[in-house]
Amino acid sequence: MIKIDEKSAHILQIMSVDGRISNLALAERVGLSPSACLRRVQDLEKAGVISGYRAVLNPAAMGIGFIAYMGVGLSEHSKTAQEVFERGVAAAPEVTECHNITGSIEYLLRVECTDLPSYKFFHTDVLGQLPHVQSITTYVVIGSPKESRA
Repeated sequence: MIKIDEKSAHILQIMSVDGRISNLALAERVGLSPSACLRRVQDLEKAGVISGYRAVLNPAAMGIGFIAYMGVGLSEHSKTAQEVFERGVAAAPEVTECHNITGSIEYLLRVECTDLPSYKFFHTDVLGQLPHVQSITTYVVIGSPKESRA
């Protein structure tokens, strides 16, 4: 496990907002030489603290007009039921996130669809047809004043 000091934490904070920042600009912002800054970033990558880089996509520009979070409860609390469910949602392109959670339900999904009719199809003909699905509760996103996941 790598020790994350104040400089490394500052690097991570900046890179979490702008993963494409140049090493020179990053070094200037954190007050390090470019070589020292690059070494720290490489050490953070090797340690797995920085696990990758990705593009942040604009759902509206991609034709996504309906975003919802769905709570899913299973009828059976077994490893087999979970594996079957997880394989089913892994095959569904509408599901952009799947979290196995604690509480009164087993899963929380983030679902992105073109529009309400495409969501209804997903809800009824995809998710509703998976074995062991007992309950589905939908929370429609009407705005995202803070969204920091990439």
